[in-house]
Amino acid sequence: MRPIRFTLWLKLAAWALCLYPAAALAWRTYSGHLGANPVETLEHGSGSTALRILLATLAMTPLRQLTGRPEPIQLRRTLGLFACVYMCVHFAMYLVFDLELSLPKLGEDLVKRTYITLGFSCWLLLLPLALTSTDGWQRRLKRRWKSLHRLIYPAALLACGHFIWLVKKDETEPMIYLGVLLVLLGWRLPWRRWARGILGAQTTT
Repeated sequence: MRPIRFTLWLKLAAWALCLYPAAALAWRTYSGHLGANPVETLEHGSGSTALRILLATLAMTPLRQLTGRPEPIQLRRTLGLFACVYMCVHFAMYLVFDLELSLPKLGEDLVKRTYITLGFSCWLLLLPLALTSTDGWQRRLKRRWKSLHRLIYPAALLACGHFIWLVKKDETEPMIYLGVLLVLLGWRLPWRRWARGILGAQTTT
């Protein structure tokens, strides 16, 4: 019973942490504390939250490997879905407030603005991951499910690129996110297996 209770409380904590940015933005909207450019504040808040949760999703596998505990993997789906939800909200705000639901304007932005192209591509990659995140889809797709869900890696790179191209002056924040992403991707490279093999060969000689 204890492991089940611990996992339940961990999932509740993940939900609370993921919902907090939305609640904070909602409160700031209600109280009128969104600054001189409310739309920009909402768009930046939802977009940066999506990126942070996306990086947290990618951090679950290294965390499981470092701790030897299964709980991080059990949180990965929840975090990934929240990242996609915030990304959808971010895109919806841009579509409604900036473009006034104009598809021709969207087409123009996709051609003319690199950061829009990168962000839109990221959103397109995350959608199928969210739609196929259920156990049923995992059983239907079998081995193809893992291949499909590896799209999270290019999606995260596109999200960081979107942020970097969007920022006009201080690029410190997006570069920090990119640095974290590169560390998380580097953790997955084959060099770790090669290093273990070399160390194992040395201990046997």
